[in-house]
Amino acid sequence: MSARSEPGSRAPRTLPPLGPTRDLTLPQQAERTLGNGLTVIAVRRPAVPLVELRLWMPCGRTHLARGAMLAQTLLSGTGTMSSVRIAAELQKVGGGLSAGIDPDRLMLSGAGLVTGLDRMLEILAEVLTDASYPNDDVAMERARLVDRIHAARSQPAYLARTALLRRVYGTHPYAVQTPEPEAVRAVRPGMLRSLHAERVHPAGAVLVLVGDVQPDRTLDVAEKALSGWSGAGHTAVLPPAPPLEPGPLLLVDRPGSVQSSLRIALPAVPRSHPDHAALQLANLIFGGYFSSRWVENIREDKGYTYGGHSVVEHSVAGSVLVAAADVATEVTGPALLETTYELGRLATLAPREDELEQARQYALGTLQLGISTQAGLASLTSAYAGSGLRLEFLAEHAARLAKATVTDVAEVAARHLAPARAVTVVLGDAERIAPQLATLSPVVTEPARS
Repeated sequence: MSARSEPGSRAPRTLPPLGPTRDLTLPQQAERTLGNGLTVIAVRRPAVPLVELRLWMPCGRTHLARGAMLAQTLLSGTGTMSSVRIAAELQKVGGGLSAGIDPDRLMLSGAGLVTGLDRMLEILAEVLTDASYPNDDVAMERARLVDRIHAARSQPAYLARTALLRRVYGTHPYAVQTPEPEAVRAVRPGMLRSLHAERVHPAGAVLVLVGDVQPDRTLDVAEKALSGWSGAGHTAVLPPAPPLEPGPLLLVDRPGSVQSSLRIALPAVPRSHPDHAALQLANLIFGGYFSSRWVENIREDKGYTYGGHSVVEHSVAGSVLVAAADVATEVTGPALLETTYELGRLATLAPREDELEQARQYALGTLQLGISTQAGLASLTSAYAGSGLRLEFLAEHAARLAKATVTDVAEVAARHLAPARAVTVVLGDAERIAPQLATLSPVVTEPARS
């Protein structure tokens, strides 16, 4: 294995001084829960004459294939409009809508001219109350989804991700997030209509509207358009995510692979947890941005990869920190060794003051940048609402980032980033990399699932 450069062996790079952190200013907003259970949040951001729309509905633990097809075909038509007509009507007001689904929620997203908000909400209401799922559209989207699943299964990143999810979540619904092609092929329009009636309902749903709007008037417009959307439906409650269970390294065999995909999961905390800000900073120091220790080590010093990245992923049932890197087959073992070294170093030695300050400025700067556009503000407001939070939390989080000390970050890193707490998955050519990995950890091997 390659020798590891000790910290401080390279001359530090001279960086320009950091500028002052701008004060965080929250925009004007208003909120109302309608009689049907829908919560509407309107936020004023008048940069351009547009409005961003985000609607999410709790939809956890639904049938995977039917849920995926519901999102694919939700906008395929209503009792009075075809999919082409829906698109044309939205284009008249400079708008568009798209649908998606994850293990927690069904989401409708879109944008349009603020002058067309009334019409966009009328169309949204018709889709929510009268989606028809035409036979031809369902058949076409079914074939497209099957093709996309097959294409994804040929990609190492997808195979590594799915193996990590299975290893992390076990029997929890989060463990499998892509349906089998055979199950998709079995979906019929009647199934989608039944699922729509069961899951597409306003109870517990949140609509976010961000743009050049007057918040109070926007709430009135939304209530007028969507008060007729009714139905309690079925509310699925996800069980808490299981705690991470470290164990043998899982080696997923992909014969002939010229690269190995490293995926590591570590325990994390939700946004509302007191440790969240310090953990975000610890993650940035480790691998959360380009100037992180891990990237500096395995990319700049060793040349093992074009780049690694780590991020805290938040879901309704729990949070997890995931680190990912793709490395050449011949350096799989050394790359994993350096990864473990950097995690251990951060978990046992406090970071330097300058490291923390650089990470802090990056975190505060990206927070400002993330809410500087209507789309970014809409997405963040919606994500926060999904966790039971509101924009006011931004100020609290920014304050925690600003106040976190080296000791705070060191303590959080010791609790969450210790290598002994990690779940590790490696996808690659087992014949070539298993001996390297076995010198570092017990290894369990399974074939890649195509």
